[in-house]
Amino acid sequence: MNQRYWRSISLVRTVLQHCIVVLFAVLAFCLASSAFAQQPALANLDTLRQIAQRWANDAVKTSESADPRLRMEVLVAPLDTRLQLPACAQVEAYLPVGTRLWGRSRVGLRCTDGVARWNVTAATQVKAFGPAWVVRNGIRGGSTVSDDDVVQAEVDWAEEPTAVLQDRNAWRGQVATRMLNAGQALRQGMVKASEVFQAGTPLRVIAQGDGFQVSGEALAVSSGVVGQMAKIKFDNGRVVSAQVVDSRTVRIDL
Repeated sequence: MNQRYWRSISLVRTVLQHCIVVLFAVLAFCLASSAFAQQPALANLDTLRQIAQRWANDAVKTSESADPRLRMEVLVAPLDTRLQLPACAQVEAYLPVGTRLWGRSRVGLRCTDGVARWNVTAATQVKAFGPAWVVRNGIRGGSTVSDDDVVQAEVDWAEEPTAVLQDRNAWRGQVATRMLNAGQALRQGMVKASEVFQAGTPLRVIAQGDGFQVSGEALAVSSGVVGQMAKIKFDNGRVVSAQVVDSRTVRIDL
């Protein structure tokens, strides 16, 4: 009798222990499920990148500065995987203030309809391939650029911020401001007009007006570039501006 009683008590105790273990397991699962359910859904970063990519493609095509000679390519980089952005019903892409879709740039993304408003940017690379004058074999600084020094080729205009020199007259006969390496596209700042005389050079002055022309002599006060204005001084000390004709001649239109 006593043995059966204690065996019954032991069995009940074992069952209760198992029930308690199961109860705690169920309770822990419920708490974890509740916590998981309360976590807000996150925005898909790849989807956001695709939104920015589509917007950038359209923006480049419709840009006022779009050049029909250029073949445009736009690449929006993946967003930082550390970003934890709440899901958003409406995401708007835009161009940040002071930013241009040219070369290395950025596209903005902001949530306009969501539990939380957020605003991020995605790194963007814009390339613009088109014809340009490219240095053939290298040009030393101070050397005059000729037709033999360059060749036409397709380059990325947006690779550098300075503009490509498209017109042949923009570089022909000018001098390189620095060493230009083979393969470089000619851009603004790489060449400058050649000076044909320095200050102190004796000059022949041609003064012309309606139906007449006279000549005289003067000294250069400034250096001279063909086609541009230079300062000259007459024997009486008068200083005027004259247009440079060549290395020894300037012209004054009256």
